[in-house]
Amino acid sequence: KGLRVLVAEDGDINREIMEALLDGMGAVCIPAVNGREALDIWRARHEDIDLILMDVQMPVMNGYEATSAIRKSAHPQAKSIPIIAMTANAFTEDVNAALASGMNGHIAKPVEYKKLCQALREGVNINGVEK
Repeated sequence: KGLRVLVAEDGDINREIMEALLDGMGAVCIPAVNGREALDIWRARHEDIDLILMDVQMPVMNGYEATSAIRKSAHPQAKSIPIIAMTANAFTEDVNAALASGMNGHIAKPVEYKKLCQALREGVNINGVEK
């Protein structure tokens, strides 16, 4: 409850579903339609974001590139902001690619409610964020 989540997802329906799920949990959803927009939002509002759910396959800038750019930036939270990959690709190599890009975890689409709750709990525990 009260968690502020940046959701980078290019699919309108997927983004709306994530917004509805997060809203139902009492979280605040900050939507982005691609990695570039997610990066721009994070740069402008990094103090207002507790966690990022990042689709990995998006136009303009994919989730791996956006995550790498966030991690390499000079912002104080750049290394510690929890970033969780969201992708339909759930093979071991996909999870490993997400982790190698600097993401902290992976959640498969379609996202299951229980797995989303678990990912959010684990993500915020990375930094000890209390919400």
